[in-house]
Amino acid sequence: MLLLLLSSIIVSATMGFMQIPATTVMQLIIHALCCSDKETGFDPVVTAVVMDIRLPRILAAVLVGGMLALCGTIFQAILLNPLADPYTLGISSGAAFGASLVIVLQVVGLVLPTTFSVPIFAFLGSLGTLFTVLALASEDRRLSSTSLILSGVIVAAILSAAIGFLKFIADEQVGIIIFWLMGSLSGISRQNILVLLPVALLGTTVCLFYSRDLNIMATGERAATTLGINTVRLRWILLITCSLMTALCVSVSGIIGFVGLIVPHLLRHLLGPDNRQLIILSTLGGGLLLLVADTVTRAVLPAEVPIGVLTALLGGPFFAYIFKKRQQENG
Repeated sequence: MLLLLLSSIIVSATMGFMQIPATTVMQLIIHALCCSDKETGFDPVVTAVVMDIRLPRILAAVLVGGMLALCGTIFQAILLNPLADPYTLGISSGAAFGASLVIVLQVVGLVLPTTFSVPIFAFLGSLGTLFTVLALASEDRRLSSTSLILSGVIVAAILSAAIGFLKFIADEQVGIIIFWLMGSLSGISRQNILVLLPVALLGTTVCLFYSRDLNIMATGERAATTLGINTVRLRWILLITCSLMTALCVSVSGIIGFVGLIVPHLLRHLLGPDNRQLIILSTLGGGLLLLVADTVTRAVLPAEVPIGVLTALLGGPFFAYIFKKRQQENG
């Protein structure tokens, strides 16, 4: 999976309006890693296209896709529910509402540093949405698929109306809010990568640290408690960690749905339920899926389609298939 992801990064960097050989891309990357203070010897236009435009977007696709798939893996493991992911639970919509709120506050005259305020407000929005969804579904002690999905739909509908109101207030800035709703990686810069990378590494490390505990939790809460696992603390640590990662992804790329649903579900079906493997492979697989989707929208289609629209078109039927199959199994 790692070799496939690295190969896809190189191939994606060669594609676009300007065709660039793979050998040139690899030489530029090696030069940037080893001797960035020296001249590359390549055409400055080629260097700028690869290093300043394409690679930041490619790395952002890998990091965002990896974090979304990782969050989907954790949500599915904690809730023992194959339909759980940041999008279906409404957490992505909550993060988008928080990010949109920053834009509206700036329109009305409240000056906020966008670099920090957008991720913070997105995190608060995602966390608030998570608490609301769990509170609505708490009457069903088993947190069944139906309860969680219906709660997510209810909260997402409310947030959709709230975002619509923010769009009305935003006036001339409404286009920026539409960006959060449709999802796009077109505005990625190196600064975004410097924010995404440490959070991705930290979040993955935390999830891997608790991967064995997640496996034990799958046997039942009573058995996990008997073996010395504080299930309540474990849930909150992982839920908050995943909410932070989701919020950061939304603050950078907008809402990109179903990546956290498709990748963990397929890998769990192919490789089994061991979270120690799934966490790593889902992170790599999510990065690969979003990279391929973004490359298609950027370099293959005649006009660039928002990546959130493309993943929704792919993920919607997949979600319906899983839901129908689960109904048949329960019936």
